[in-house]
Amino acid sequence: MNIYITGMGCISALGNDINQTLYHLQNEKSGLTYMDFVETEFKQKFVAGEIKMSNQDLANRFGISDKIPTRTSLLGLWAAQDAVAQSGIEIVDKTYKTGFISASTVGGMVNTERHFDKYLKGIDYEDFVSSNDMGDSTEFIANSLKIKRFVTTINTACASSLNAIILGTRMIKQGILDRVIVGGSDALCKFTINGFNALMLLDTEACLPFDARRKGINLGEGAAYLVLESEKAIKDKSKILAKISGYGSSNDAFHQTASSPNGYGLQLAMKAALTTASLSTTDINYLNAHGTATPNNDLTEGWAIKETFTEGISFSSTKSFTGHTLAASGSIEAVFSILSINNNFMPANLGFNQAIEEHGLIPISTTQQGVSLKHIMSNSAGMGGSCSSIIFSKS
Repeated sequence: MNIYITGMGCISALGNDINQTLYHLQNEKSGLTYMDFVETEFKQKFVAGEIKMSNQDLANRFGISDKIPTRTSLLGLWAAQDAVAQSGIEIVDKTYKTGFISASTVGGMVNTERHFDKYLKGIDYEDFVSSNDMGDSTEFIANSLKIKRFVTTINTACASSLNAIILGTRMIKQGILDRVIVGGSDALCKFTINGFNALMLLDTEACLPFDARRKGINLGEGAAYLVLESEKAIKDKSKILAKISGYGSSNDAFHQTASSPNGYGLQLAMKAALTTASLSTTDINYLNAHGTATPNNDLTEGWAIKETFTEGISFSSTKSFTGHTLAASGSIEAVFSILSINNNFMPANLGFNQAIEEHGLIPISTTQQGVSLKHIMSNSAGMGGSCSSIIFSKS
């Protein structure tokens, strides 16, 4: 059974909609800057992929002026509404079973940290507790879209939203749902900035994925959602953007934060994706790598790519445009992959200059325009060993 993408929405440091995102990707315009809106002592120290809107700016789109939801919720609703609008589906149409699967790692922490001092003093208890649940943003978005049949939240670290897409695909294949909105949302907050700083994984300048000089990640924020539909649920085939032809998930069970030295988990995920798609490595035209720009990931993922694609593969990391958007990265990069298929280009790996000595892989350093792309693979990997790969194909 083929599973089709009929709508997508995206908001990130690259832009507030699909058109802005496409323009900046094709023209090598990075969204990385110093932070303006996160109240942290590191505001002018670390470069990040920040969306240049306040919470009130985001809320204004939905006419919300009182009891503003979390930033995670607002970003997620922004992207999810755009995806539904592009697909043209009617949620209230009970002919088809509709679900919503959303991913996050930050969740309600963006509110928790603002209310924590008040909470310790015994005030503002309700607001502190109600927004802290990881599923808070999921419930808010689902209720706003009026989806009730199936709603769930996924947190598998930085592989979360890619796993949301995979779960949605499987549920349609198994006949549990006919269509499902899948993706993820994460917002910048002090908790993650301080946490990654404590791990010494942040770069003070624009990150350098797969470069020998890489120092660490730039954190980012954003949201992206796809509308997945079975063939029988699609009313207008002209809406089809691409299809999901293969997917795979694994866990290398090596370390709480580091991946195994040879990237074994990603090797398993990529090979599983190829198997479910009935494709060989030579069928894949481009790989959107996880590429966090950390010493560990780019070394180990590089080995995984080299071991899997023994004949070589064109690849790049688009985190050099958006920063690492954590749980939202898989769905944001899914949008990038589909844009690449439909607009015949491969995005650049910005900042690359010098290959990593151990494996010597060289990513795409400038945008490749006018290329014919039929199958694109996208990787995501998260702390705790979660590794996932997916293949998008021209419909």
